[in-house]
Amino acid sequence: MKILVTGSKGMLAQDLIPLLREGYEVLPFSRQELDITQKDVVLKNIKSAAPEIVINCAAYANVDNSEAAGERYKVFMTNGLGVQNLAIACAEMNIPLCHISTDYVFDGKKNRPYTPFDNTNPLSVYGESKLAGEKYIQWISDKFYIVRTSGLYGRGGNNFALTILNLAKGNSRIKVVTDQIGSPTSTLSLSAGIKKLIESGNFGIYHIADDSGDGISWFDYAREIISLAGIKAEIIPVTADEFPRPAKRPAYSVLDTEIIMLATGYIPEKREVALKRFLAANNLKG
Repeated sequence: MKILVTGSKGMLAQDLIPLLREGYEVLPFSRQELDITQKDVVLKNIKSAAPEIVINCAAYANVDNSEAAGERYKVFMTNGLGVQNLAIACAEMNIPLCHISTDYVFDGKKNRPYTPFDNTNPLSVYGESKLAGEKYIQWISDKFYIVRTSGLYGRGGNNFALTILNLAKGNSRIKVVTDQIGSPTSTLSLSAGIKKLIESGNFGIYHIADDSGDGISWFDYAREIISLAGIKAEIIPVTADEFPRPAKRPAYSVLDTEIIMLATGYIPEKREVALKRFLAANNLKG
């Protein structure tokens, strides 16, 4: 199988591409090589490369910057219309598109893990733009894998785990919200799930996240990170109202992974196991 991967310099792609290369031919394209917001460029490159599937890892991923004046256009061009361009190209080539989406398409009011069949209601510009991308794919293509994930962290980009570790090394006290619950996920875990999914041929919308049971608060997750890293720092619990940010987050966005397990046999990794591996592999233990 020949796989074209967009956003090849991003955090997820840096772990996904080596895994895929263990059994497949991979054609990585960075933003500079393939800007998904340019329809003609997308059509030309995908037709020329003639892949058997496209995996889209390209995204405007800065959630808070998305709320800034003038950024909405950029966010929707990448996460919405850019995905539309990929869907059009894949439909013309009659090949599948695998697209990475987010738990931020939900409003967090359910209070139990979200299934792929639950209604969406994003609270932020970022969430709206990611939902737009999902909708374009469903309207245009009949061969797609939409993968929603949550709290993604890895070695190749900005993420909560690395932020907490960096803060803990320079501060004795760190404020973290305690009333937002999620299911943090390693890029390595997500990559394994994506590989399993595209090999299955079972098209649809799926949730892939590490196993955190009914979820973990960012406060408790931060404490877990510094504890496993062997760093001494005090994590101070605060509410989201006490720690306002430009983009509103869902209070509860744990993802239910039952369907990906039934469809592919993929078993989500335990959160603690994935985090320990990440810390060890990147020499992040104190």
